[in-house]
Amino acid sequence: MLQPEDAQKLEEPAGLLLSQTPIEELLADLGEPNTYPRELSWLSFNARVLQEADDPGVPLIQRVRYLGIFSNNLDEFFRVRVAEVRRMISVSSGGQRQRAKKLLAAIQYRVKALQQEFELVYAKSLRELARRGVYLINEQQLRKEQLAFVQAFFIDKVLPELEPILLRDEQPIPHLADESLYLAVDIATTAGPQYALLEVPTDRLGRFIEIPSSGKGQGRVYIVLDNIIRACLSQVFRGVFEIESVSAYCFKFSRDSELEIDEGINESLIEKMAVSLKQRKRADAVRFVFDETMPSRLLDYLRKRFGFGKYDSMIPGGRYHNSKDFIDFPNAGPRYLEFKPQPTIPIPRLEQGGSIFEKVREQDVLLYFPYHPFDYVVDVLKTAALDPDVVSIRICLYRVARNSRIVDALLNAKDNGKFVQVVVELAARFDEQANITWAQRLTEAGIAVIFGIQGLKVHSKVFLIERRENQELRYYSHVGTGNFNEKTARLYTDLSLLTSDQDIGRDLARVFDFLKYPYRRPDYTSLLVSPHNSRAGITGLIDREIRHAREGYHAEILLKCNNVVDQQVTRKLYEASQAGVKVRLIIRGMCSLLPGVKGLSDNIAAISVVDRYLEHPRVYVFHNRGQPDYFLGSADLMTRNVDFRVEVLCPVRDTAAQETLQQILDQQWYDNVKGRVLDADQENRYAKPKKKAANIRSQESIHKYLSTGKVPRHPKTKMRQASVRRKRK
Repeated sequence: MLQPEDAQKLEEPAGLLLSQTPIEELLADLGEPNTYPRELSWLSFNARVLQEADDPGVPLIQRVRYLGIFSNNLDEFFRVRVAEVRRMISVSSGGQRQRAKKLLAAIQYRVKALQQEFELVYAKSLRELARRGVYLINEQQLRKEQLAFVQAFFIDKVLPELEPILLRDEQPIPHLADESLYLAVDIATTAGPQYALLEVPTDRLGRFIEIPSSGKGQGRVYIVLDNIIRACLSQVFRGVFEIESVSAYCFKFSRDSELEIDEGINESLIEKMAVSLKQRKRADAVRFVFDETMPSRLLDYLRKRFGFGKYDSMIPGGRYHNSKDFIDFPNAGPRYLEFKPQPTIPIPRLEQGGSIFEKVREQDVLLYFPYHPFDYVVDVLKTAALDPDVVSIRICLYRVARNSRIVDALLNAKDNGKFVQVVVELAARFDEQANITWAQRLTEAGIAVIFGIQGLKVHSKVFLIERRENQELRYYSHVGTGNFNEKTARLYTDLSLLTSDQDIGRDLARVFDFLKYPYRRPDYTSLLVSPHNSRAGITGLIDREIRHAREGYHAEILLKCNNVVDQQVTRKLYEASQAGVKVRLIIRGMCSLLPGVKGLSDNIAAISVVDRYLEHPRVYVFHNRGQPDYFLGSADLMTRNVDFRVEVLCPVRDTAAQETLQQILDQQWYDNVKGRVLDADQENRYAKPKKKAANIRSQESIHKYLSTGKVPRHPKTKMRQASVRRKRK
């Protein structure tokens, strides 16, 4: 934390590699032949986020915010992935238990390495902020006038929010909130050492407090709320002890996020979920992160009082925790310190007058957010709410925005006499409480609310509008890759398909019927729907490419999704590679498949793109001898998505939409600025430009392509070339 004259040189980070341990040794220890452990692959993804925080080509304030994204990701990783590994240790035995223990050790080793890299990048960011007149200082660096401001702020704003907890051996420690920031206070008194806990009230006061600068032209100065408390600690306990000295050390918990729902029938699902959410708040801690300068006697005392065991992750770190708060770090400097906004791109035929239903009937509409406005999706539902010919609207809601215009449109549709059916997924992780609130509001308005199916999370991004036209009912369908959420539609890349294809509409009607009557097993003509036919459909499409390759034709598969970890799909892709099928993977997050291994996956290559927007679409393309099949939807290539969720993958049949999809995928594949190669080591090497090739930064070139129709220069794809049988020797 730097004042203007304190901006001394700091050690430069040395390459963001996860580990020096050879991958062969690591995989051998974990007993995972031909696969990369998904938890370690996830850490590799978060290392790519940390690379963005260290990239000088990224605007500085955005780099600081990437530090917050990295930290927030790591919090969720412990609450979900590490919690699963700990449960595996507790419930399994023999070889499986040993593997889980080794995996947990490998996770802890790599997290520690990443945390060290984080601290170096963080220090480097502070120095660069200081160069631009933005200073983040600590309580030891306060000047006289700044200290007076901080003390007044503390008395007026902070002290009323503090509820100190004195630690006594005979008194149990009250429940501490998951992911809140705490200070462990070490008080030296005339009667001996005393300990206390303080929750830092960042949710009410914010984390970064601007204070007066030290002089004219000295820039903007900030201090974190925990340092304000440190500066005034003695006032918290004044009158309680005769204090000789007092100090405070940050720590926080990450708790197991799994919900346990009793299958009894005496309570409604909402009541069960509410009870489970309360239980989550008191779930076992899976990580305890603390200031490494905390005195050993205080750390040992906390370890004993919190009851940490040998499989709990106790991770020493720097002075500051809850770095996820950097996501909201203010831009106190010029605009160029943040990404230049990309204007949304209108679709001309949707901007003209006339019925949206007529336009969709004329030609499918493919939307790509955030390049296209999400308003188009909202407008379809708002129009349906008012259209006298619309009979019903059915929709699946997974995560919606806090002030959702989607929900407002549904409520309006009900007020206008439409039948509205909403499937609300109460088990959307970390959005459960919000979804309970939405479900209650929709139910109170008279909307038919369905809570999904026990054991099958409804993850589909679909809605279906039924409209009366020419004395018959006609379907208008939406299938997307992202949630109906105005906020995330500005931060994530996602695709939406609007179509009047009646085969797709009838299939979607069958999906909604299944959600209402889960004992019925529907048959689908167009859609791939988990858990019914997704696995068989995906496997069949891969098998077709294998057959074409063995018959001597060009065969190719291009898959873009968040994660590839399903073992059956991985083995099938290995089989395709060995048959001569060219397999290209664009994977944002976890990839258990090992690309480019001789004799196993020679024909498989994989990349990952991390840039200003979170890559979120799932698009699957199969060459089919020059007549490619395109699918988009909500399902990743994970066992849970294929077998244990309700997911929808939809064929894209419109040739213009297919061409747009192919251009998007090609530009991502040839991204040589933000693309990383996912090889068997997952060391996140940047993709190197081919000789004399133009630089392609796909998220920028795609924006240009959608705006102007101009395609950047890159090698031509074979997806649309006719497949000619090769001559056999």
